[in-house]
Amino acid sequence: MKIGELARATLTPLETIRFYEREGLLPPTGRTDGNYRIYGQGHVERLTFIRHCRTLDMALDEIRVLLRFKASPQENCAGVNELLDEHIGHVAQRIRELRNLEKQLKLLRHECVEASAAADCGILKGLSGELAAERPAPKSRKHVHGTH
Repeated sequence: MKIGELARATLTPLETIRFYEREGLLPPTGRTDGNYRIYGQGHVERLTFIRHCRTLDMALDEIRVLLRFKASPQENCAGVNELLDEHIGHVAQRIRELRNLEKQLKLLRHECVEASAAADCGILKGLSGELAAERPAPKSRKHVHGTH
């Protein structure tokens, strides 16, 4: 199948497929006389696996490790368990960071309870740092990584 067919079969944008190829997550393919890439069922299965990992917010390096284990089915899967445990820890940390972010945003939202002139908006003043002298800063002002 050509790349468009692979894209339709896996519901994956063409540029994403090309990106995974450049990153080495998808193996090189053969080409037709017209220089079109040719994909097979193995590509569909591998791309489906990669996409599923991405829906679980796994990083490309984590997916590479999992693909190596998948390519060596006789190997002990303790490394897979370790990888997943570590990923679960990262997710738990992000959840804590997001909860902290939610608290900070709610505090900021309470600075402007009624619509008024933008010059008097507590949210805009808070974002500009004008209210910082009036109240202590939250414990953490860390931006949540990986959300944008």
